[in-house]
Amino acid sequence: MSGDPGYFGPNSMMWEINKEITVLFGGARALLMHAAHPLIAAGARQTSFYQRDPWKRLIRTLSLQNSVTFGTRQEADDSATRINRLHEVIKGEDIVSGGYYDALDHEQLLWVHACLQLSSIYFYEKTVRKLTDVEKNKYHEENMLAAKLVLINTKVMPNSHKELKTWVIEKSKSKDYLMLTDVAKDVQDIISGGPVPKHIKPIWPFISFTAFHTLPDEFKTIYGIKTTKLKSVILNFNLNFLKLTRPFLPPFFRLIPPARWARQRLKNKPELRFNDKSKI
Repeated sequence: MSGDPGYFGPNSMMWEINKEITVLFGGARALLMHAAHPLIAAGARQTSFYQRDPWKRLIRTLSLQNSVTFGTRQEADDSATRINRLHEVIKGEDIVSGGYYDALDHEQLLWVHACLQLSSIYFYEKTVRKLTDVEKNKYHEENMLAAKLVLINTKVMPNSHKELKTWVIEKSKSKDYLMLTDVAKDVQDIISGGPVPKHIKPIWPFISFTAFHTLPDEFKTIYGIKTTKLKSVILNFNLNFLKLTRPFLPPFFRLIPPARWARQRLKNKPELRFNDKSKI
């Protein structure tokens, strides 16, 4: 290896899971889960992300994850610092729930982190292979470093992937913890087929369908999603089709660009740099 492997490297579970292009489908699912939290929605309302550019928040979240996973240590640190500075000014009283939102609040940060982790592992298992508990917990432990970079207090985080999943479900069952606010409705409309970037428009109906119909029940209730036997059959067929065809696809169609760049950087292009779209 001639380049900087970053915080994790090719033998990590972070690389193993986050490199898959189908795991990106979990980004839309995670965005719906984020928006259902009224205080996360309040922060988005302050910045007007969904009104000005509905994809900016998702791009920033995924770009940070990819930079921390596949970038050099310096690139990961720089991306995290940039996001942390943006978060410093996002705070105030939520006009909908009456609660106080703060983009640097531990629980609010953990909610964003947890929903993305759960969605990433969910789509990996559905489109690649089943993970053991040991593998899930290794991913969880590695991802705690990413959490620490964005100022989450890892000392009071759930200790395993299972505990993190339980925390999200228990919180989502609490009275008024989830709400269909104006922001959540905007996100629902966007995921349903709003202004979609041209390069993903052909496959967006599939991504949208899987995002909504793989949500935990508490979130389906918030968004009014009805799951029928026919929809379940279609969902399972599509996910199984992706899993069966994946081994026959070349890396260009299986791996996200940051993962391919990272491999090139380690192999023979140490000067190659991560294209951090959180700057936009």
